[in-house]
Amino acid sequence: MFDIGFSELMLIGIVALIVIGPERLPKVARTAGQWLGRLNRYVSQVKQDIDRDIKLEELRKMQQEMKDTAQKYEIMAGDTKREVETAVEQETGQISRVMQAMSATDGGLTMQEWDKIKAEDTASDDLAATPALTLDAKPDMPAIENDAGRAASAQSESPASPNTQVSNNTADKVAG
Repeated sequence: MFDIGFSELMLIGIVALIVIGPERLPKVARTAGQWLGRLNRYVSQVKQDIDRDIKLEELRKMQQEMKDTAQKYEIMAGDTKREVETAVEQETGQISRVMQAMSATDGGLTMQEWDKIKAEDTASDDLAATPALTLDAKPDMPAIENDAGRAASAQSESPASPNTQVSNNTADKVAG
């Protein structure tokens, strides 16, 4: 910073000794050292504050970039979801048309099976959306049977149809 050599420091020391005097020179030197120490600490603290502010600003920029990226991915995910739903609906429509054409040749059996599969898928989606009810029976107490369990036992005695099978599956899962 400053280009001061040893000879220049000696010259300053001799002038200070002559001007200040030998009695006050140690006190002045101590005070000057304290002031230099305070100045160094202050400069160090300012550097740390500046570094901290720079790092904080970088973190804010990174946070904003992450938010922007997350928004882009959410938009992309929404677009992809809509595209997949559209493709599934188109495929389901094509499958339904094929099933109708096939049912025209086999007397409607294919369409009944297709309706049964769709009903099972709908029932499984409904079950996945609602939490299952569990009843624990203790060994010394009889099991508690709810309305769904009674309905399941009553329907299991009647002849099975696609709707009855879906109800039985639902009741079994709820009662089980």
